[in-house]
Amino acid sequence: MELNRRQWLRGIFALCGAAMLPSRLFAATPAAFKATDAKAVFQDLFGDLPIEESDAVNLRTPDIAENGAVVPVSVSTDIAGVESISLIVDENPNPLSASFNLTPDAVPDISFRVKMGKSSTVRAMVKTSDKVYMATREVKVTIGGCGG
Repeated sequence: MELNRRQWLRGIFALCGAAMLPSRLFAATPAAFKATDAKAVFQDLFGDLPIEESDAVNLRTPDIAENGAVVPVSVSTDIAGVESISLIVDENPNPLSASFNLTPDAVPDISFRVKMGKSSTVRAMVKTSDKVYMATREVKVTIGGCGG
């Protein structure tokens, strides 16, 4: 098969475009996702930043999750300068369930579903440059989702 000029140029541009993709797309998974206890997650994600309980973080979860495989969670806040939002489920085998890095122009309002193996404390962590704000809720699970 013979390549014509357009096919050749298309292939070259595709290779160049792939080489110029942002390195963030190929970033390694944080070690915090492999941690087996919440304290290790806090250290990996936030280091020495102070953590404080805050009413400015709005964590919405059901009080009772009938199926732990699909527990709806929403986290939002009006705090300025949010860099990331993370969700930690204390009793899961790997407590860090989700972590979202946000750009300065992003609206810090995220909704998703998580798996929960059993009833647990759920923590929403909102990180800014100088502090971490936290909201907690207790969620009772009737049917386990993490191998239960």
